[in-house]
Amino acid sequence: MNTIMRKSVLGIAGLAVAGGLAAGPLNHADTTPVAATPVTAVAVAADKPAVDKSKLIPHGVQGAQSRIDLSDEQVGNVKAIIAATKKAGMDERAAVVSIATALQESKLENLGHLGDRNDHDSQGLFQQRPSSGWGTVDQITDPEYSTMAFLKGLKQVDGWQDMPLTDAAQTVQVSAYPDHYAQWEQQAADLVAEHWNS
Repeated sequence: MNTIMRKSVLGIAGLAVAGGLAAGPLNHADTTPVAATPVTAVAVAADKPAVDKSKLIPHGVQGAQSRIDLSDEQVGNVKAIIAATKKAGMDERAAVVSIATALQESKLENLGHLGDRNDHDSQGLFQQRPSSGWGTVDQITDPEYSTMAFLKGLKQVDGWQDMPLTDAAQTVQVSAYPDHYAQWEQQAADLVAEHWNS
């Protein structure tokens, strides 16, 4: 019985090896076109409509500009802000104002309670406060919810589209440092140009 079983196992193993050798060159030949895939991906990306950059900074930037390198988490938050802006039916300029605001408030990090370092009970991307009626902690630390709440406030600002970014952001946020939003306009516009159609 052991001899018969051993012969069967060896026979099956031999078939597997022979099958692997026979299929190997076929699979290798099939992988050659896969190497061309990045070219196809580039062609698809090139087909996406470009963002009209004149809409992103219609009034020009104000003052010196700041810029930070972003982690994958921060880029994910940029994409969440853009998705929420589209969901709210607002345009690229609204996304620029939102991202610049979040850059100033949290550096695009979804901050929870920071203890003594907190500005009162401010949390999330936009440093919104539950005690000021922005929502619960769970809500304001949800990037979609907090963006929608910010955009709801922005929609209520008459003529926000025609205001300098820092004025539009300040009208919603009521910050102790109203001019600080302006420094992030260029990076916010660059991020919207990069990710709006991605």
